Amino acid sequence: MNRPDGLIQRRNVQRDKEEKGRENENEEEKKRNSSGEDDLDDGDSKETRLTLMEEVLLLGLKDKEGYTSFWNDCISSGLRGCILIELALRGRVELEKAGLRRKSLLNRKVILRSDQPTGDVLLDEALKHIKETDPPETVQSWIEFLSGESWNPLKLRYQLRNVRERLAKNMVEKGVLTTEKQNFLVFDMTTHPLTDNVTKTKLVKKVQDSVLSRWVGDPQRMDRRVLSLIYLAHASDVLENAFAPLSDDDYEVAMKRVRDLLDLDLDVEASKPNANDLMWSVFAAFIK
Repeated sequence: MNRPDGLIQRRNVQRDKEEKGRENENEEEKKRNSSGEDDLDDGDSKETRLTLMEEVLLLGLKDKEGYTSFWNDCISSGLRGCILIELALRGRVELEKAGLRRKSLLNRKVILRSDQPTGDVLLDEALKHIKETDPPETVQSWIEFLSGESWNPLKLRYQLRNVRERLAKNMVEKGVLTTEKQNFLVFDMTTHPLTDNVTKTKLVKKVQDSVLSRWVGDPQRMDRRVLSLIYLAHASDVLENAFAPLSDDDYEVAMKRVRDLLDLDLDVEASKPNANDLMWSVFAAFIK
């Protein structure tokens, strides 16, 4: 009689531990949502970790040639949008409150939440500029300043230079790309061909699955990084690269769901509980 009692007791203890573990996971998730800060290192720690900027650039790079299309004039501003979202997801910046006048996303200013360094040189450079700017500026203005597209000569000092090259070098250090020199008749250019096909394949599959097999139909239930990747890859004109391998039927479904995301009322989405409004403001800056 004692033996079955012992078995039941051990099962109950195990079940209690599992339930407590699930409660702790749910509590951590609630904390992350309420704070607006996402953990870059969740999941398998052995997997190569890429920032949002690196993921968008990797989607745009030609695998063998190691450079982006010469005709792509969108990726520069798109990468600056990625930087703002990355800072927001890491809890460093946020949008000012909408206030009683219910300011639209594009009229609200970016304000500093924490000046703690991220450890990423590009992110910390942008964070330093935001910290030193008074009065604060809008998301649209910051995308222009960081891209060097401002008409105000006093704002040119905010330009982040050689962003693509610096991101590519980061991925070289992570073992995703390599560095080569290519001759284009009248000039030599440093290129960064792909060496880690697994990382690129996983990235492409993540984008495809997010609008196909893992489509949830509600942007508030989507992973923020994946949602941002879809919007910013589209803004940078590189999303097509992820969908190119799809069958015609899957491609049609994927593009319809992307259009559904692009057609959302972003101000409404930003006002929902636990939404990261700066993230939605960056989306709005490219869809306006």
